[in-house]
Amino acid sequence: MDLVCHDSEDIRIVEVAEDRIDAAVAIQFKDRMRELSDNGPMRVILDLSRVTFLDSSGLGAVVAALKQMADGRRLELSGLTPKVAKVFRLTRMDTVFTIHPDISAIGVGLKNAG
Repeated sequence: MDLVCHDSEDIRIVEVAEDRIDAAVAIQFKDRMRELSDNGPMRVILDLSRVTFLDSSGLGAVVAALKQMADGRRLELSGLTPKVAKVFRLTRMDTVFTIHPDISAIGVGLKNAG
């Protein structure tokens, strides 16, 4: 699972660099998200702008990433494509996550973190 990480002073952006989060990559996604969110800034934004398909396993992996956040850390979402946004709406997970239209709406300067 290819995740690209960028930091600002107080935000970590984790960009999913693939077009699918599904059963085939769900475990890898959860493990990689744990690695990237265990340290660094307290606020983590998951950029899903490249993801065009998310199945129930993928949704479960995103929710698991939220649940595994250390105390005080926040996971927010950004850039949901129409099909992915529909999954979040239908499952009412759009009420659980803070969702930003895109990364530019957050307005931070970023640097590569790994």
